[in-house]
Amino acid sequence: MFGLSELAIILIVVIAIVLARKGPELARNAGKSARILKAEARAMKEAEEQRATATPPRVIPGETIPNRAEHPPTDGTRA
Repeated sequence: MFGLSELAIILIVVIAIVLARKGPELARNAGKSARILKAEARAMKEAEEQRATATPPRVIPGETIPNRAEHPPTDGTRA
């Protein structure tokens, strides 16, 4: 039977074989994911800065509508 050290060596060899085949693909996908994450973080930061430097909305003074209870309609309709 196999001892613990033999099983560990077999496991390491199997992992090395799997990584030799799938390693470059995994590294490429991890790099793509990191670039996408970095680009999204940069876009969020730029949007935050743009929001912070944007001018506040202008308030245009105008007429106000009087309260209906104070001024009921005079044409006979109900409010």
